[in-house]
Amino acid sequence: MNLPFEYDQGTPGEFGGTKPTTASFDNARVVILPIPLDRTTSYVPGTRLGPHEILMASSHMELWDEETETDIHSIGIYTLPELELPFASMDEVVKEIRRVASELVKRDKFPVVLGGEHSITAPVVAAVAARHAGLSVLQIDAHADLRDSFMGTRHNHACAMRRVLEYARCTQVAIRSLSPEEAAAAPTLPTEIFYDFNMRQRDDWIDRIVDSLSETVYITIDCDGFDPAIMPAVGTPEPGGLTWYEGLALLRRVIETRRVVGCDIVELCPIPGNIAPNFTCAKLIYKILSYRFGSELSRD
Repeated sequence: MNLPFEYDQGTPGEFGGTKPTTASFDNARVVILPIPLDRTTSYVPGTRLGPHEILMASSHMELWDEETETDIHSIGIYTLPELELPFASMDEVVKEIRRVASELVKRDKFPVVLGGEHSITAPVVAAVAARHAGLSVLQIDAHADLRDSFMGTRHNHACAMRRVLEYARCTQVAIRSLSPEEAAAAPTLPTEIFYDFNMRQRDDWIDRIVDSLSETVYITIDCDGFDPAIMPAVGTPEPGGLTWYEGLALLRRVIETRRVVGCDIVELCPIPGNIAPNFTCAKLIYKILSYRFGSELSRD
């Protein structure tokens, strides 16, 4: 919108707002891709609203990260418009997501994908794995998502990690919900599961998770991997899960010791009148980017 004068205004379409640095696609290291997909959710719907609410919340964040003592906006963060997926079948949806994700990774962008349901992850991982040999995936989630098919499709959100395993091996963290079918299949699949009920019994649980990953890692975070006390806005909340600082400690260690090449955050199901979960998601993304790129910035 053109006006004969200027004034400061919030821009919820840009992750973190536009201050202090407005990035172009060409000069951005990080590209935010919102995918408001909500087709196969099986309990509470609403994940299509997640990307918009995360972006809206992010425009109200302070940009200084006190932990890393950085403002990583100067690396260039560019937000794409929401990806529209007007296709009749999930096969077509998955194909389009992979095509767009491939365009980002071949241009050496660090993709941050905002969901939407968890079925978006597999085509993004497929694109990233084609660029980065030996990729492994760190999944933070309440649910194993290892069904081979569910409700008539192999691309259901409950099959998300089964599809991911077609492209990369996985480490699954904070898992506390799975079906008998998944429990039977898990030992035969290229995945290592850290169950929420017992993974903290050893003090070195974070080290063990890190050791299970390859040198190159993609991170997928389902919001219900966190304790519903801090993340109630999910379609299928499960008791237990990571606390805020447990999650940050794990992510920082992984990012400091492995080469993280992209991430997503999925399954936010916004609750009208409760903005805290939306803001938590935005802050979590900013923390990941601060851990990943903060060391590249000079500190005066």
